Amino acid sequence: MRSLQTAGRIALFGAAVALAATTLPARAETPRIATIDMVGTGTVTAAPDMAILTSGVVSDAETAGDAMSANTAAMSAVIARIKESGIEQRDIQTSGFSVQPRYRQIKSGSLDNTEYRSEIIGYRVSNNVSVRVRDLAKLGGLLDTMVRDGANQVGGVSFIVSDADKLKDKARKEATADAIRKAEIYAEAAGIKLGRVLSISEQDYSPRPVMMMARAEMKMDGAAPAPIEAGETSLDVRVNITWEIAQ
Repeated sequence: MRSLQTAGRIALFGAAVALAATTLPARAETPRIATIDMVGTGTVTAAPDMAILTSGVVSDAETAGDAMSANTAAMSAVIARIKESGIEQRDIQTSGFSVQPRYRQIKSGSLDNTEYRSEIIGYRVSNNVSVRVRDLAKLGGLLDTMVRDGANQVGGVSFIVSDADKLKDKARKEATADAIRKAEIYAEAAGIKLGRVLSISEQDYSPRPVMMMARAEMKMDGAAPAPIEAGETSLDVRVNITWEIAQ
C-alpha cells in the first residue's frame, strides 16, 4: 500500500514538472549585432620647448675599485658643471649604473686540440644621467660642457612638447572626423546605414628620441659647441570607432 502511494506521488510530481516545462516561455537567443569598425588618424605639429639629454662616464681600470674611483671623480665633475650651467637638482637623475668585468680570450692546447678560456683583465664602471633641459638655447653648450669635463658617452636627445596633451585635442578631433568620414564612405558603398556608436578608443603615438652618438673617446678641446636643432615634433593620435549597423 505504501509503495502505491509513493508511486502515485512520483507520477504527480512528474506531471507537474512536465506542465511547468510546457508553460515556461522559451528563452530567446540574443541576436548578434552587425558592426563596422574604422580607424581615424589626426596629426598636429609643435615646436619642442624642452629636451632630455642622456650622457655619462665609462671608466676602465685593472681593479673594480680603481674603475669606481676614476668614474666617481669624473662623474662628480660632470654633475657639478651641469649644475653650474643653471640646471636644477630636480632635473638631474641617474639613469643607469653598472660595474662589469672585462674579459679576454686565452688560447691554449695543441694545434689539434685548441682550447679557449676567459680571463678577467679589468673592470668597467658606467654611470649615466638624464638631464631635463628647460631652456633649449642651453642645450648645445651644456653638451659641450659635459664632454669637456669627462662625459665620454652620449646616449641621445629627446625633444619634448610640455603641453602636448592639450595640443593633441585638435588631433583627436581630426582623428574622429577622419574615422567618421571613412565609415560613411564604406557604409554608402555597402548600402547600409550607420547606427549608434558602440565604442571609441584612442591609440597614442609618442615622438621617438633623436639619437646623437654612441660611446666614444671624445676630445673636444678647441671645438665649437655642437649645433642642436629642435625643429618640430609631430603629435599623432589614432582613434578606433565601432558603430552598430542600423537594421
